[in-house]
Amino acid sequence: MAKLVFGMNQSLDGYVDHMAFAPDAAVFRHWIEQVRDLAGSIYGRRMYEIMRYWDDDDPAWDAERREFAAAWRKQPKWVVSRTLKSLGPNATLVDGDLEAAVRGLKARLDGEIAVSGPDLAQSMTDLGLIDEYRLYMHPVVLGRGAPFFAGPRPRLRLAANEMIGDEVIRLTYVPA
Repeated sequence: MAKLVFGMNQSLDGYVDHMAFAPDAAVFRHWIEQVRDLAGSIYGRRMYEIMRYWDDDDPAWDAERREFAAAWRKQPKWVVSRTLKSLGPNATLVDGDLEAAVRGLKARLDGEIAVSGPDLAQSMTDLGLIDEYRLYMHPVVLGRGAPFFAGPRPRLRLAANEMIGDEVIRLTYVPA
């Protein structure tokens, strides 16, 4: 049975904004390994549209970016949307019963399935589907943006912490 994990880079004050700060080389390497090892990812529409950036090669990419793109393209993706009509390669539209679709994926797959996007994570939390939350705390304060947690959560318990590179700490929480 697969484990559903919601994890994102965030500022110290709790915001996720890929345009405001970026992972350093050590954190980017960590994300390459994470994506490579996933059983798949579930995206909300907005996050999927952001991540579609990796579908097309960019001649300016260094070796690490090409490696991330290859790992991202290879993994199965499920996109939760009522408005999207077409998806990129290796992606399946989920436009019906979210709970049934995700429970089916968890039962059918082994390993970790990433949940991408705070709003989608909130919906899945409300349905009791998220098994683990991974907060990658970066040493920046934004003061604005989309919060990592899009709404209230049940009580969480710290399960692990790990330094990623010299400046980022990953805090892993599970429902208490």
